[in-house]
Amino acid sequence: MISLTHVTKLYGTVIGVNDVTVELGSGAYGLLGPNGAGKTTFLGLVTGQLRPSMGDVRVFGERPFFNSRVLRRIGYCPASDLTERNATPREWVRYLVQLSGFTPESASRRADRTLEQVGLGEAVNRPLSTLSKGMRQRAKLAGAIAHDPDLLVLDEPFDGLDPVARHELVSLVRTWAHSRSLLVASHLLHEVEALQAGLAVILGGRLVASGPVDEIRRLIDTLPSEVRVVSSAPRRLAEMACASADADSVRFVGTDTFVVATRAPRDFAERIGAAAVAEGILVSELVPGDRSLEGIFGRLVQIHRGVTS
Repeated sequence: MISLTHVTKLYGTVIGVNDVTVELGSGAYGLLGPNGAGKTTFLGLVTGQLRPSMGDVRVFGERPFFNSRVLRRIGYCPASDLTERNATPREWVRYLVQLSGFTPESASRRADRTLEQVGLGEAVNRPLSTLSKGMRQRAKLAGAIAHDPDLLVLDEPFDGLDPVARHELVSLVRTWAHSRSLLVASHLLHEVEALQAGLAVILGGRLVASGPVDEIRRLIDTLPSEVRVVSSAPRRLAEMACASADADSVRFVGTDTFVVATRAPRDFAERIGAAAVAEGILVSELVPGDRSLEGIFGRLVQIHRGVTS
């Protein structure tokens, strides 16, 4: 479905993506990366908004840049907010559907059906300027799917949504991906996991990993993870940590904190907690291995650079 071969995109002397080669077949994929990693540039290349400085981009077997045959088959929801604030969601979505080649009557039917799907309710007839950011996100998603594309591309689509709305739209997008293809850019790992999508991880404009979520988790688990402990008796707890076969290393930070590298962070944290209770040691902070997106990225960078311990 999507193929990039040694693709680089330059903005003057700034590198947007750097020598990226990847093939994504039909299905659902999450493009994961922190802000500034190159996600939006990657999506711009896939959706034909950008021409690569070097390399070759193919979508459905064709170059997407300035190619109406490809662009009609793509639905795109950008991260940027809607700038047309005087139009209503119904007017906005109907306009987008007409741009895809549908008659005004057909566009109206599609717009109404899709706006109902995303749950905008009576807000469909209110100016976009009067709607919350979450409601405008729903309108953007409706505009991306109303023409029934083969590939839906979403850039941070759940940003600004409350938990209930986020759950509803994640479910809608996941249902969509059962029969068509999906590419979602996000800096939140749990959003991609909720979509049951494969992963492509981008850092500094380079693709550092791609594959199923479980496969990438197994990859990062080959490296030691760290457990941070803040306590009233750090040296005593550190001695106990060093006595454990699961501890690869221990280092002190300040007077009340030590950090243990271990390949079994959760089990290790449970044992340290139990030992602290048995010894009567006050533990004010015990944080198991970093499972945040930033922590995973850091470990992927280590693997990318050949660091394994």
